[in-house]
Amino acid sequence: MRRSIPILPASGLPDAPAQARKGRGTALAIAHRFEPGLREAADDAWGEPDSDPDSDPDSEPEGAAAPRTEVREEQVRSLLTRNDSPDIPFELALNPYRGCEHGCIYCYARPTHAYLDLSPGIDFETRLVAKVNAAQVLERELDARAYRASPIAIGSVTDAYQPVERRLRITRQVLELLGQLRHPYTVITKSAGIERDLDLLAEAAAARRALAALSITTVDPSLARILEPRAASPQRRLQAVRRLADAGVPVAVGIAPVIPFVNDGDIEAIVQAAADAGATAVFHIVLRLPWEVAPLFRHWLQTHFPQRAERVMARVQDLHGVAEAERVAHDGRGPRDYRAEFGARMRGSGPWAQLLSQRVARAARRAGLAQRMPGLDSSQFVAPRERVQPGLF
Repeated sequence: MRRSIPILPASGLPDAPAQARKGRGTALAIAHRFEPGLREAADDAWGEPDSDPDSDPDSEPEGAAAPRTEVREEQVRSLLTRNDSPDIPFELALNPYRGCEHGCIYCYARPTHAYLDLSPGIDFETRLVAKVNAAQVLERELDARAYRASPIAIGSVTDAYQPVERRLRITRQVLELLGQLRHPYTVITKSAGIERDLDLLAEAAAARRALAALSITTVDPSLARILEPRAASPQRRLQAVRRLADAGVPVAVGIAPVIPFVNDGDIEAIVQAAADAGATAVFHIVLRLPWEVAPLFRHWLQTHFPQRAERVMARVQDLHGVAEAERVAHDGRGPRDYRAEFGARMRGSGPWAQLLSQRVARAARRAGLAQRMPGLDSSQFVAPRERVQPGLF
């Protein structure tokens, strides 16, 4: 009988490298920051009808399958979120799902699962929430008298084209509504599934109401498989860039995140590949490690890159201005790895951050790419109540 995954405290993750679970970014159910106590599922020793009575109940069978993805359909009451960060070029965002099956170990959105009383570790990848009434709620919010149109960023804390979208088509419904209302939007994804909606994207882009961004962290498929195990391969994403560009959709490529001594050597290759695929612009974001992401990432490093783990973390701490005294565990707290300060959290600060920015800027100039996308037109928006209804005669 396969034992349930135990809940582990963030400050007490095992030092020894864990066996990586194929197709998942992490095998750990790390406790979230609101956890009042630790819960560990225990085998009741009854076993299963077909189980071997002589087998060890505390061991997983060799080649045990990865946890299956569970999707809970939810009727939400609100959808749009507002952003006041000066680091982010949009005011409004929406996310059709909570959690993301792509399993990117570095994902800054993992801590959001804590609000669902779920683990930012394996639960974030396997226990998803689908906002099945997203289009209906969005229509109501866009019809509010006080609403003023501004480009909506789709996929800011989840991937709107993760695998479950093929079946549920929530993102498609949202784009159809935005097209009908002539509302501007941007989409960011790691999935080639965005190609399915080329018809909607191309029509909106032709009227300066849509932009797309593909995140590409490496051109090495073997590295991509452990960084973001269920996302499309780098070459497949580049193919999606080409198809979007050929359809007239302006596309940016984001090198996000840049991880020192892991994928920073790929910067110039990614920029050139983006240009060759027809991208319009390129941007970068350095690795961010808020809340539970830091211990998860540290454990991932020990699993996959143990010989360089300390070097990677020291440079990440440099990028985020962490003082030497904060880099060691003390008073029962782990080392500090990240500072979420406006103006610095996306690009970092100090000489190493400046060097990364210079490399991206130089590569972009050489490849003929901009580092900023063109603006979108919000003046065409028509509120739902203002749509012309067909006459009866």
